[in-house]
Amino acid sequence: MTDIATIRAHRPGPRAWARLVAAEATMVARDTSGLIIPFGLPLLILVMNGMSVQDEAEATGIPIFERYVIPVALTIVIAVIGVVNMPSFLAYYRRTQVLRRLAVTPANPGMILAAQVIVGMIQSAVGIAIGVAAAMLFFDVGLPEHLGTALAVLGLAALAMYAVGMFVAAVAPSGNAAVAIGLTLFFLFGASGGMFGPTDNLPEPVAAVGEALPFGAAVQAVGAAWAGGEQNLAHLLALAAAIVVSAAISVKAFRWD
Repeated sequence: MTDIATIRAHRPGPRAWARLVAAEATMVARDTSGLIIPFGLPLLILVMNGMSVQDEAEATGIPIFERYVIPVALTIVIAVIGVVNMPSFLAYYRRTQVLRRLAVTPANPGMILAAQVIVGMIQSAVGIAIGVAAAMLFFDVGLPEHLGTALAVLGLAALAMYAVGMFVAAVAPSGNAAVAIGLTLFFLFGASGGMFGPTDNLPEPVAAVGEALPFGAAVQAVGAAWAGGEQNLAHLLALAAAIVVSAAISVKAFRWD
């Protein structure tokens, strides 16, 4: 007991954190599908939808490409990483008792969660940069009108997706179950939030529900920031609520072994 207490008393320093993050990044890099899908799928949707609506605009004069296509593509990046990829890693670590072994070392299991979020943030930033670069290169689109707001909203949306991902990891009994649950939530959120077309084309009740969920709220908030419009407080509150509710359930239900 004394030995364990002594080990826990020596908290890991910056070097240990850096090595853990590097190890998690290596694991993520080895997952080929986990790299291709969050980068390739949004890029494909961006190009395909961009070619069909490039010259179209809303009644307000705002290009549909900037109002919907770019926000959807960027939201897909963070949703796939947060809701699908990250929970599968955490469920795998739990099944293989990695988290249980770490519980008796200075590198406690919580460090794995933090390292996964850090790696996910880096991966999301790369995917977003690729998407924005493609939009600027192929569709002559500039940066958001409200750049700071757009970055803040994307950060809030990423936290919401990671919180949902933690919820999935908490309730999933295995890695395969985590992927299945994550994909189900991803397509449910996306279908009602504009992934397959503007929410204006959906029945009003479905669109209202979709905009209250993390994906739809993120698309609307990012689109408003990109086009220079005012933020709808309801969308920001929806993202914040997703963070609070998902995190609370995750803390209550998460199992280390």
